[in-house]
Amino acid sequence: MRGEKTLVALFLALIGLPLAANLAGLDGANPLGEKRPMAPFPKLAPGWEALAAFPEALASWFEDHFGFRTTLVRWYGESRYFGLGISPSSGVVRGRDGWLFYADDHGMEDYTRESPFPANQVEEWREMLVRSRAWLDARGIAFVFAIAPDKHVLYPEELPATIQPVGRAYRMDQVFEALVGTGVSAVDFRAAMRAAKPQERLYEQTDTHWNERGAFVGYRELVAAIREQVPAVPPAWGRDEFEATAVDVEGMDLAAAISLEHVLREHQLQLRPRRPRQAQTVEPLGAKSSDAVGRIVTEIPGSTLPRALVLRDSCFSQLAPFLSEHFSRVVYLWQGEFEVEDVDRERPDVVILELVGRHLYAVSPKSDAPPISPR
Repeated sequence: MRGEKTLVALFLALIGLPLAANLAGLDGANPLGEKRPMAPFPKLAPGWEALAAFPEALASWFEDHFGFRTTLVRWYGESRYFGLGISPSSGVVRGRDGWLFYADDHGMEDYTRESPFPANQVEEWREMLVRSRAWLDARGIAFVFAIAPDKHVLYPEELPATIQPVGRAYRMDQVFEALVGTGVSAVDFRAAMRAAKPQERLYEQTDTHWNERGAFVGYRELVAAIREQVPAVPPAWGRDEFEATAVDVEGMDLAAAISLEHVLREHQLQLRPRRPRQAQTVEPLGAKSSDAVGRIVTEIPGSTLPRALVLRDSCFSQLAPFLSEHFSRVVYLWQGEFEVEDVDRERPDVVILELVGRHLYAVSPKSDAPPISPR
C-alpha cells in the first residue's frame, strides 16, 4: 500500500513539474526553433463571451509555454533521429550522411515528379510570362525569369533510397520548354550548378537553401542573362575575388524544424569578398540584403548604374548581396502579388522574377492584369 502511494505521489509530482516551472517563471516556448508565433497569455476581459473563451485560450497558451516543453520536444526528436534513424517530423526527410530535406510545401512531390502540369496550366505560365515581357518591353524595361532548383534536384543521391521519382520531368522543365522561342529570358541554373558540384558543396546540409557558393553560381548565370538586355550592368565578379571560408555553426532551419538545431551542426561554406562591397541596405535600416524581410532596398551611394526590381522568395536571400553590387538601386520584394504601381514607382531598368522549383505547385499565374502576378 505504501508503495502504491509513493508511486502515485511520484506521478503527481512529475505531471505537476511543468506547471511548477511556469509558476517559477520558466517559459518552455521556443518561437525561434518552431518558426511561428507562440500563443499569447489570454486577457480576462469583462463579459460572458470573453469569459467563455478564456479556458480554451489558456489551454492554447499552456500547450505552447509549459515548463520544460523545449527540452521534452528535443528529447523526442533525439530519440527518433538517433535511436530510430528517422525524422521526428513529416515535414523533414532525413537523408544520408547528415543531409536533411524539406518535405512540406510540395518538396517531395516535386522530387517524385508525380504531378506534372496539365497542358492548360503550362500554357497559362507561358502566356503570363510572354505578356509580362511584352508589357515591360513596351516601357523600355528588361525582364528576366529564373527558377532556382531545390536541394533535392542537385543532390538526389543524398535522399533515402525509399524515395524515388515516378515521373520523368519536373514542372520547371515543362515551363522552360514552353518558353523556348518566346523571347522570354528564362534562366535555368541547373547546368552551371551541376558543373560546379564536383568541386564543392553548393547547398546547406541542415537548411532548405543553397549556401553562398551555390548562390554565387546562380548569381553569375543571372548577371549574364541581365547583361544581354542591359549591357550597362557590370560583369559578374570572378571567383578569385572571393576567399573561400568555412565556419562551424548550429543546425539551420531544417534542424530547427525537428528541434535539433542545438544538437546537429552545419559546416557552413562561405565566400568573403576580397574587395569592399559598395551596396548598402537603406531599407529597413540596420538590415542586411540577405535578411528574410518582405521589402529590402539596397543602394550604391553616388552610382549611376541601372536600377532593378526583384520579385523573389527565400532562395534569393543568399544571392542578393552579390547582385546588389551591379545596380545603383535594387528593390527586393518578397510578396504574393506583383503590382504595376511598384514598376511605376521604382522605374527599374530590369525586373527579375525568381521562384524556387517547388513553388510551381503553389504559385498560379493570373490571367488578368497586372501582367506579372505570382501569388
